[in-house]
Amino acid sequence: MVAMSQSTSPYAQRSYAGMIGAMIVAVVVAGGWYLIGRPNDDVKPIVGVEWTPQVRAARADGALLIYAPDALPTGWKAREARYLTGSEPSWHLAILTAEGKYVGIDESRLSVAKLVAENVDKNADQGRDVTINGEVWQSWTDSGGDYALTRSVEQGQLVVDSVIVFGSAPDQEIIDFAKTLKTGSVDLTR
Repeated sequence: MVAMSQSTSPYAQRSYAGMIGAMIVAVVVAGGWYLIGRPNDDVKPIVGVEWTPQVRAARADGALLIYAPDALPTGWKAREARYLTGSEPSWHLAILTAEGKYVGIDESRLSVAKLVAENVDKNADQGRDVTINGEVWQSWTDSGGDYALTRSVEQGQLVVDSVIVFGSAPDQEIIDFAKTLKTGSVDLTR
């Protein structure tokens, strides 16, 4: 009987198991590439809300000073604007900076301590006073990196208005934003 020689090269031998293994690796790599590289369809662009009519109406009401800018900085978007009138008036403006950091304005007749506890932290640390447009504001920070500026407006012994400008944006960005704020006037006969 004649024996035929066979090649012993590992490259010459092919099997279905090897082919299946290679296909599995190719599918896993392609699937990973797709999942990592695809756009996130869940992320929707930030749509701002119209906030200036709320400012006009709130200032016309005269219950609070209504701290607000004439316009938001470029790239910033208002996410919520709310004014409540009555015996406990309040003004709230929620904003996202161009970098997606939060900045808010809350204003009411509550004490500064309550505004800080509600919007920054119950254990916030008071920092140095900051003078903005000739008015003294108190600064606050918390362990989470939030920064806030507060101001209370009094008429005699009566607090007619307290405001907090706060958020996760950098301290200087919040200070610069506070410099753009303007107010209406309070009707003390209300």
